[in-house]
Amino acid sequence: MQGKIGLEEHFAIAETLQDSAGFVPGDYWKELSARLLDIHERRIREMDDNGVEMMILSLNAPAVQAIPDVRKACEIAVRANDFLAEQVSRRPDRFQAFAALPMQDPEAASRELERCVATMGFKGALVNGFSQVGTPDNVVYYDAPQYADFWAVAERLGAPFYLHPRNPIPAWSQIYEGHPWLMGPTWAFGQETAVHALRLMASGLFDRHPSLQIVLGHMGEGLPYSIWRVDNRNAWVKLPKGYPASKPLGHYFQNNFHLTTSGNFRTQTLIDAMLEVGSDRIMFSTDWPFENVDHAAKWFDEATISEADRVKIGRDNAIRLFKLDL
Repeated sequence: MQGKIGLEEHFAIAETLQDSAGFVPGDYWKELSARLLDIHERRIREMDDNGVEMMILSLNAPAVQAIPDVRKACEIAVRANDFLAEQVSRRPDRFQAFAALPMQDPEAASRELERCVATMGFKGALVNGFSQVGTPDNVVYYDAPQYADFWAVAERLGAPFYLHPRNPIPAWSQIYEGHPWLMGPTWAFGQETAVHALRLMASGLFDRHPSLQIVLGHMGEGLPYSIWRVDNRNAWVKLPKGYPASKPLGHYFQNNFHLTTSGNFRTQTLIDAMLEVGSDRIMFSTDWPFENVDHAAKWFDEATISEADRVKIGRDNAIRLFKLDL
């Protein structure tokens, strides 16, 4: 399929490059770092070779979210966003942008989101999970009350919020002790992000802001397979639901969330996600440079789905959600 649009496609600046060093063995780092720092050369060749018309670019992980010094987090977010705006201005026909946000300071994050979306034309934000605030062990999730005004700004701007994974902090990683292979995209990324997403659903956030839209990568971090059980939970036992949200969590999953295919190139998983949220809420992505564009594109172009759904997922849904001028 020609004209695909990718939404989880990363770059790095010098200050955040080393954040990605642990995700590949050392002998692969030269390759990965070159991929992260390139925007206009190999990246465009990979796009051209694989039918990808546009990428919406975002900063690598965990980057801003892992900077406990609030002032420094704000500085790096602004620096990364200014750099990205300059890159997009060179090829707006091929690239658009997601804002990096200093969620350590909700007011500063709101201002930066408004600056990026209203002034520089960014298409939303991509945030790398929870933020560490003040100290490395002080972890904050975005269902916390101090983010109420931030979410109101995101809804007013019509800015989708891509909740991207990161590993849990070491103090919360005992379940992985002795099994480092379970960290990152193998398992910890999905578990961490799914819990964060469920917290947002349960908090009442989408009762207060019903038009707010959240994007999850990797085919939904396991939630399409699990969301029915989350709501059902021993249904013969009559107990209070235990959270503020007024509706079953599956309702918010189907009305306030979108999923991408980033790093999860499996047709059976795609079909399960389509059955759960519908083909109107799934979008193509690759997860470049951590995954290969050709792997993603070849799988998607050959996946056993209808051509109408292929066009929706590959292109049309992203154009609609992010108001792309294509």
